[in-house]
Amino acid sequence: MLNNVNNDSKPKKLVIVGGGTAGWMAANLLATQWKDTEIILVESQEIGIIGVGEGSTPHLKLFFDAIGVADADWMPECNATYKNGITFDKWSTIEGFESYFHPFAAQTDDIFTVPHFFNNIYARMQGYQVDAHPDDYFLESYLSKNNLGPIPDECFPFGIAYGYHFDSALLGQFLSKNAQKHGVKRIVGTVNEVLMHNDGSLNAVKLNDNTLLTADFFIDCSGFRSLLMQSTLKVNYQSFKDNLYNDSAVVMPSEISQTLPVETKSTALSNGWAWQIPLRNRFGNGYVYSSDYINSEQAEVELRQHLGLLDSDIQARHLQMKVGRVEKHWHKNCLAVGLSQGFIEPLEATAIALSFNTIAQFMQYFHEGKGTNKFEAAFNQDINARFDGIRDYVVCHYKTNQRNDTAYWRDNAANNHISETLKRILHLWQNSQNFAGDMHKYNLIGSYQPKSWACMLAGYGVFPTDNVKQSFDYSAYHQEKVALKDFIRRCGLNFKKHHELLKN
Repeated sequence: MLNNVNNDSKPKKLVIVGGGTAGWMAANLLATQWKDTEIILVESQEIGIIGVGEGSTPHLKLFFDAIGVADADWMPECNATYKNGITFDKWSTIEGFESYFHPFAAQTDDIFTVPHFFNNIYARMQGYQVDAHPDDYFLESYLSKNNLGPIPDECFPFGIAYGYHFDSALLGQFLSKNAQKHGVKRIVGTVNEVLMHNDGSLNAVKLNDNTLLTADFFIDCSGFRSLLMQSTLKVNYQSFKDNLYNDSAVVMPSEISQTLPVETKSTALSNGWAWQIPLRNRFGNGYVYSSDYINSEQAEVELRQHLGLLDSDIQARHLQMKVGRVEKHWHKNCLAVGLSQGFIEPLEATAIALSFNTIAQFMQYFHEGKGTNKFEAAFNQDINARFDGIRDYVVCHYKTNQRNDTAYWRDNAANNHISETLKRILHLWQNSQNFAGDMHKYNLIGSYQPKSWACMLAGYGVFPTDNVKQSFDYSAYHQEKVALKDFIRRCGLNFKKHHELLKN
């Protein structure tokens, strides 16, 4: 099934179909790790790149570390900024819970803040009127509120995870240059035909100028059309339409503010949500919505109103989303990466993380299988679990939203097409006296840790409202709260303002 695999368990020749962020991420990782493999990437000038302002999780930092690229090497070229987390605004109408911030991880969480957060969650669940809103418990929440970047002074001994905001088209261009420095050959052309071996594996791709590119292994980065994996190899696709209603987006830029935020902002609108992503030169904005509830013209008007640009001549672009995943990400001698393998709407900015995990884990399994498909099934099971875990977390945002102003939000809250895993997590939230411990006990730890689930559910104010109790040692509680606030403030003294950090 796999031909010409050398003694190092690496294919001699590999062809990547499609560029963009996913294609060039794959090219960089493969070129820096599989140095003896001939790698060719084919990208078409006829097929547009989505290229909007985009955010990431800390996985993008792991990717750059893996290929030996420092922040200063790429961020200026891509108008990139730092990201401490995401603010979710207007997803809840409960007083005091209209907005919350979901921070990335910091080592200070484990020392003091997370145990204190969960202790007050359990007290709140029992009816005690204590503060269980996540914004007061985490260092990265403090950093974002005070416009501080995520990289501390050298004397601060605790690690901080962070993501980025960037222009995705510029990132693709940077990664293209970097990969070519490592020997990747770039060919501009459009694949017109895919040739197969008798056993059903891929043999070659023929371009529009009749160039024939044979290879031992192929990477499908052809976007939603999934030219190799779905169109040619006929791998089944599983839609998430029953779980996630959104299928469209309208995007447009706006003028950047004088103070550059260190967070992505997600604001609930009438039939979806709007993102605001701060780049160095502009805000990237978009409205993700369901076409079953609002049409494209209405969505554009609502986004313009939200941005205060109703009379502006700034052009908007309209995008369609295909939300779901393939059943096999690795099949025969082909790996699907990026949109060709699947997509979960961008609420949690997980697209790059999924691409990175897919490529890195494939390389590990391929090596352990000595260049065979021995671990193909195990790999597919792992990547499907990652997709499904992220899907569950994103679905939970909608399932537990605390709005009822439109049919869209009411239908999302009433939607019972949720996984058994998500049902069990929500049951534990309402019934467990040890939510984090029980998530571990019942093997419910997947793509997100208990802290993240607790931030969302507590951030929306999902607590029992009856049986309020008064018998509680509030004096000790207030002392702990003051101590926590002071601990976080003093930690924050080790961080620079965002704009100062970007000068380095």
